[in-house]
Amino acid sequence: MSVSTQPLLGATIEELTAWVQQQGQPAYRGKQLHEWIYHKGVRSLADISVFPKHWRSEIAAVPIGRSTLHHRSVAADGTVKYLLQLTDGQIVETVGIPSDKRLTVCVSTQVGCPMACDFCATGKGGYKRNLSRGEIVDQVLTVQEDFQHRVSHVVFMGMGEPLLNTENVLAAIKSLNQDVGIGQRSLTLSTVGIRDGIRQLAQHQLQVTLAVSLHAPNQALREQLIPSARPYPIEDLLTECREYVEITGRRISFEYILLAGVNDLPEHALQLAKRLRGFQCHVNLIPYNPIEEVDYKRPSGDRIQAFVKVLKQQNIAVSVRYSRGLEADAACGQLRTTNLRLGTGNFPSPRLH
Repeated sequence: MSVSTQPLLGATIEELTAWVQQQGQPAYRGKQLHEWIYHKGVRSLADISVFPKHWRSEIAAVPIGRSTLHHRSVAADGTVKYLLQLTDGQIVETVGIPSDKRLTVCVSTQVGCPMACDFCATGKGGYKRNLSRGEIVDQVLTVQEDFQHRVSHVVFMGMGEPLLNTENVLAAIKSLNQDVGIGQRSLTLSTVGIRDGIRQLAQHQLQVTLAVSLHAPNQALREQLIPSARPYPIEDLLTECREYVEITGRRISFEYILLAGVNDLPEHALQLAKRLRGFQCHVNLIPYNPIEEVDYKRPSGDRIQAFVKVLKQQNIAVSVRYSRGLEADAACGQLRTTNLRLGTGNFPSPRLH
């Protein structure tokens, strides 16, 4: 690991031990460094009081890789949205979602998103770059520090498409599990679907929950809502999903945003049920969360329940997920970072993917 260019956050205890030894320090300092980074939340090596003062001064400029809090907003339900400024000035969003028994963090994996889903605010701002493993882990540590409560669950459902940043996402999952101490079964990875991406993910035999953003029961409607789905037929996507279940033994969740008059009719529910019959899966219905750029509407409660009824009659496991953080533009589909004016605190309300 390079002393001058690579931030330490995201590194394993073995990598940190190797690094301290490269600096002429005993191996046990690697364990100390690991403890201070992942469990004490240190932001500067100069603040690690168990290190000798002379060595602290020598390594003070080595970056740990923590972000800077640019903005924080709180919804009425207690959900907190964070705008985090990275070392290169880019902004990403993450969300802390508290409940009685858990604290969930919704993390971003890219700055922006290239998938351009028509109903999602994040894709409207375009794609900038992938996040590093450390930048993903940092989001969890930031929420944990702010709430002063241990994070119990992490969902990779923020800005970006995780399977377009697979190497760093897998490394972040490993770090969250082994370094931060969050069980893999408490992690959820959400994807729109990248050709061969789910098949390759299956080979890693992770215990995370895979959530596939389907949003339509047929290819034509899916292409309308997700332009990037054109070269990847829904039949091929579901074939990969079935292979994933066979290889991992893990049930897949299918995310389905309900858009009034677009994909929420009983015939859509019946088509979806036929697609998923005999599949080890669960459908999460998400009533649409509005954004400014498009005129989609959230279905009525009766329309939502009619959709649920059809799926249940077809023996499809289903639940309705009403997103938290709607008042703070921190709900599913509402994240974006366009037009932020850094340093002024004066910018339009950002929204979460």
